[in-house]
Amino acid sequence: MSIQIIEKERIGEYKIVPAEVDNTAALYGKLRSAQRLGNEFKSKTTIVFQTEDGPKRIETTVWSLTERYIQIKNGILIPLKSIIKVDF
Repeated sequence: MSIQIIEKERIGEYKIVPAEVDNTAALYGKLRSAQRLGNEFKSKTTIVFQTEDGPKRIETTVWSLTERYIQIKNGILIPLKSIIKVDF
């Protein structure tokens, strides 16, 4: 499967939808680490999430994490149930 890389500033151009499998529980610890990396070390995280047009990949800093969303730059929220993969 080919995953298109997009600029995080272009997320608004896509409709984010839930992934085929909800990975929230499995990825939560990794997302918490990604938030810490972003806040303390300004380190970026690669996030793959599902859109109506297929999976998209961004490289970004995770600013905050709630039970349902991650927040990245410019107040953009990505639902946890849409996230497919997280890498540092």
